Amino acid sequence: MSEKLPMDSSGFLVLAEFIPQIVQEIRYYSTYNFVGERIDGYEEPVALLTKEAARALKAVSNEMIVKGYRLKIFDAYRPVCAVNQFKLWAIEDLDVRMKPYFYPEIEKQDLFKLGYIAARSSHSRGSTVDLTLLDMQSGKEVDMGSPFDLFSEKSHPDYRGITDEQYENRMLLQKAMVRNGFETLDCEWWHFTLKDEPYPDTYFEFPVSAAYLRNN
Repeated sequence: MSEKLPMDSSGFLVLAEFIPQIVQEIRYYSTYNFVGERIDGYEEPVALLTKEAARALKAVSNEMIVKGYRLKIFDAYRPVCAVNQFKLWAIEDLDVRMKPYFYPEIEKQDLFKLGYIAARSSHSRGSTVDLTLLDMQSGKEVDMGSPFDLFSEKSHPDYRGITDEQYENRMLLQKAMVRNGFETLDCEWWHFTLKDEPYPDTYFEFPVSAAYLRNN
């Protein structure tokens, strides 16, 4: 599949149109993220995903709805230009305005070395998603013991310095994702990549935009 052009979005879909039950909080479209500003390439607050990953995620969504949860999506497809912005940000020594919220224990220059940010992100291949669970009864996010994009040992999926309930919540999400074909990341409980992703060697550059998908 690597012959696909980086701007070719024909293998992708708008996730909320395919799984209407999801909730979205696309952090990199907002300014509340570890950089502190909207990220390059995020033209709309929508999640885009390859059709194969979306189908697998729909199975997860159906399973979770039966158990009383909805999926809340923070990020999915991420264009290469966004990753390039992260790399430039990481070497800018003076910009640490979001450190207290997202990387209080780590120097920003170490975020790549420790694996929290990738120089070539699986998100750019289109089959990776960052998500959590939303309790349908309370309307609140399930307590996972650390928030999305907290770059800390506390966010490692197997971290046991949290309550049993918080750990069980992580495992509830993780087991459902793995059961439906996704793989985990060892330092982020919210990050999952489709094991049999359709574009394992292609890093796409088209914008995060539902309009772009409809017009191309």
